Amino acid sequence: MNTFVRLTKAGYYADFVFYPIFLLTLAGVAIARDTPAAWLLWVLLCLIGVAIWTLLEYGLHRVALHHIVLIRKLHDLHHAMPTAKIGTPTWVTGALICGFLLLPLWREAGFNLASGLTCGLAAGYLWYVTVHHATHNWRTHPNSYLHRAKRRHATHHHSQQPCNFGVTTVFWDHIFRTVR
Repeated sequence: MNTFVRLTKAGYYADFVFYPIFLLTLAGVAIARDTPAAWLLWVLLCLIGVAIWTLLEYGLHRVALHHIVLIRKLHDLHHAMPTAKIGTPTWVTGALICGFLLLPLWREAGFNLASGLTCGLAAGYLWYVTVHHATHNWRTHPNSYLHRAKRRHATHHHSQQPCNFGVTTVFWDHIFRTVR
């Protein structure tokens, strides 16, 4: 099996170590560099980054993971073995976030904007991998957010029609009429 899909235990859990450290480092540097007034802008940018993540999560799941042939075949392994340690290595997601978001934005718009948006996007990604892991591996309390996410995601895995592409939120599924 392709090593970019089937991960070792350490590789699978690396996101849960790397991303909190990455987020705390970026936030700490932003706080140390700026004034309290600039912190409000940074928090707003972070929230915008989280919102952007939810749309990216939906789009990547709906389009890339279900329609791009090579990626779809790899994602089908997850559908066949939902509790297996299958995913994208942390070094790949980290390189994409830094290489295509943080560094170009920093160069063009400055550290405050770049770190705020990047923190939001990375926090959204961390929330996604946490919720996705929980939906397949944790027992959840009825009527909780995680229980509803687990039921939506189980429907995604077992439905005959494509649906429920959002893992962390059902918002975009409502907008694009793919909720079930």
